[in-house]
Amino acid sequence: MERRAFIRAGMSVGVLGLSGTRTLDARPPRPLRRQAASPIRLSSNENPLGLAPAARDAIIKGLDEANRYPRLRTNLHEALARKLGVTTRNIVLGAGSTEVLKVAVEEFAGPTGTVVLASPTFEDAEWYAGIGGVRIEKVPLRPDCSHDIPAMRDVAARIEGPVCVYVCNPNNPTGTVTPSAEIDEWIGMAPERVAFVVDEAYIDFVEDPAYHSALPWIARRPNVLVARSFSKVHGMAGVRLGYGLVHEDGVEALRRRLVRMDANHLALIGGLASLASDEFVTQSLAVNRRGREIAYACFRELGLESLPSQTNFVMHRINGDLPTHISRMREQGIQVGRPFPPMLDYNRVSIGLPEEMERFAEALRAFRRRGWV
Repeated sequence: MERRAFIRAGMSVGVLGLSGTRTLDARPPRPLRRQAASPIRLSSNENPLGLAPAARDAIIKGLDEANRYPRLRTNLHEALARKLGVTTRNIVLGAGSTEVLKVAVEEFAGPTGTVVLASPTFEDAEWYAGIGGVRIEKVPLRPDCSHDIPAMRDVAARIEGPVCVYVCNPNNPTGTVTPSAEIDEWIGMAPERVAFVVDEAYIDFVEDPAYHSALPWIARRPNVLVARSFSKVHGMAGVRLGYGLVHEDGVEALRRRLVRMDANHLALIGGLASLASDEFVTQSLAVNRRGREIAYACFRELGLESLPSQTNFVMHRINGDLPTHISRMREQGIQVGRPFPPMLDYNRVSIGLPEEMERFAEALRAFRRRGWV
C-alpha cells in the first residue's frame, strides 16, 4: 500500500488489523531475492506515515510566503507553552533537537568542562563535545541497558570544573528506559556545576510506569535542560524542528548560541499544525505498536534476543558479522540501522508500517534458513 493511500484511508485500526494476529508459519517461505521496489527504510527511526495531513497542508499553503523571513516563532513558543504548562521564557527552538543539544553542550560544559554520557547512546552530544575539544567520559550501560546512574554520578563527582551530563531517556539505540526516580535523585543532590541535558525525543512512545519526564525540574534548577523533537511521532525529521525546555534564567544564554531564525518558516508552520494533530499522534502510536509486535513475534519465533523497547525502534541480536547482515538486508531492499559500538552483535531496526515489518520478518526467516542469523 502506498503511503499516501494509507493516509487517505484514515489509518484506521480496522484497516491496519491492529487487533489481529498472524500465524507466522501459515504460508510457505518466499525465495530469497532482491526487491525491485524502493527500499524499505528501517534505519533512522522515522515516522513511516510521513507528516500529519494537517501539517502537510499547512506547509504546502505556507509556500506562498516562503520568500519572507520567518514570523511565527512567537506563535510556536506560545503553542508549546500552553501544551506543556510552561512559559515562553522556558523555550528555545532549534533546527531539530540536535541543535539544542549542540548549544547545551557548549553552554553547560564550555571549553574547559567535561561531558559525561552513557555508552552506547545517541552520538550527537559526544560529537559536538568532540569538535569543541571538550573532554568526554563514557560510562557503560548496565546489563539491562539502562543508564548506570550511580557510576555516572561517581565519575562526575571526581571531575573538577563544569560537568554536562547527557541522559537520553528512552535511550537510543537500545530503546530502553532508565527509571526516572534515579535521575531525579541525582539532579536533586547535584551541585550547580553539574548540569543535566535530558533528551526526551522518544517520550511519546513510552508506556513504562517507571518513566516520567524531567520537565518539572526546569522550574527549580537552572542547570537542567530537557530536549524534545518534532522528528519522531510528528513525522517532521526532514523539516528539522526541535526545542529545549530550560529555566528562564538560562534561556537567553542558550538563544545567543543559536543561529538567528534557524527554525524556518515552513518548519514553524508545520510545527503549529502538528501540535494540534492529536488524532495523528494516536494513529502513529498505534501503527508503531503493531509494527513492533510483528518484529517481536518474529524474534521470538527465531529465538533472537531483543531489548524491551519504549521507542519506535528495536535492538535485536544477530548471529554473525553486523556489516554483512546490514549488506544482506540492503540486498533485500531493506535498510536497517548502522553499527552502534560496542553492541556489534545487535542491530537496530526502526519500526515501519505493518506490511513493511512483515517484509522485514520474512527476510529474517530467509536468513535463518541459510544459517545467517
